[in-house]
Amino acid sequence: MFRSLGALVGDLLVVILFVAIGFVQHGTPLTTENIFLVGWPFAVGALLGHLAIRAWRAPFRIWPHGLFVWAITLATGMAVRTLFGAGTEVSFLIVTAIVLAVGMLGWRAIALWLTRGERAAERRAAVEETPTGADRTAADVDRTAGADRTTDAG
Repeated sequence: MFRSLGALVGDLLVVILFVAIGFVQHGTPLTTENIFLVGWPFAVGALLGHLAIRAWRAPFRIWPHGLFVWAITLATGMAVRTLFGAGTEVSFLIVTAIVLAVGMLGWRAIALWLTRGERAAERRAAVEETPTGADRTAADVDRTAGADRTTDAG
């Protein structure tokens, strides 16, 4: 629960940072109103991305969760900007895609690296709980393999 909420907050912070850096680069006043007016389409996209991919199942996973959240954030943000007549020039699209990808996938990579010991401990505990030898059934093997795939997610 807290990790999935943290993942959403992390993505929203990336959006806010992206908007703020854009304002500073273009010499636009950095006000709450300006940040909201430019950032809300991308914030809505991040929320939709989390809901669409069910990011709470593996909030730190880069593939497919992080990549899909990034793509949905970018597509939604650009679509809403287009609907409201805001700028969606090719250069803006490219810069937005790169900055959001580095931010949204980058913090996930750092989170995965920081929690690697915790995931390894979870895997060890799962292996210790499974029966060994003749008592181990095919279902146990499948369950253990599935646990290894899901616990790598964060």
